[in-house]
Amino acid sequence: MAEEYGNEAAAASSGMPQFDLSTWGSQIFWLVVTFGILYLALSRFILPNLRTSLATRSDRIADDLDSASRMQREAEEAEKAFQASLRDARAKAANLAESTRQSVDAEINAELDEADAAADAQARAAEERIRDIKSAALANIDAVAIDVTKAVIKDVTGKSVTDAVVKTAVQKA
Repeated sequence: MAEEYGNEAAAASSGMPQFDLSTWGSQIFWLVVTFGILYLALSRFILPNLRTSLATRSDRIADDLDSASRMQREAEEAEKAFQASLRDARAKAANLAESTRQSVDAEINAELDEADAAADAQARAAEERIRDIKSAALANIDAVAIDVTKAVIKDVTGKSVTDAVVKTAVQKA
């Protein structure tokens, strides 16, 4: 036993007081006091703040997740509304294009009808002038034929013939 005590004294003198049995009582006392103070500080101040922070963080995360899912639903609804308005706009554009095409076709047909009517009127007027010119030419043909016949008879026979005789002969021919 003296040997053990001698080792303890040697250990204490070598700079390791924790192995000195005479100081163990005070070391255990300060260990209990330090851990007691640490336990009180942790349980009364630090851990409640941590619990509050964790609860707040957990609530914020839950709120953020709820908000994100709500925003996702709103975005999906907005996309559906956008797609519906896009379909409506395309349908309106197609209807507008169709109605514009129909109105342009109607205008073109009306202008074509007007042009046809004007062309028909001009054709009738031209036919009327042609008939007038033809009638005038035919009326002059008799006079020319009479003059030519008189000239031919005079050249061939050397006799003059009256207009009435030549006119009768030309009308019979």
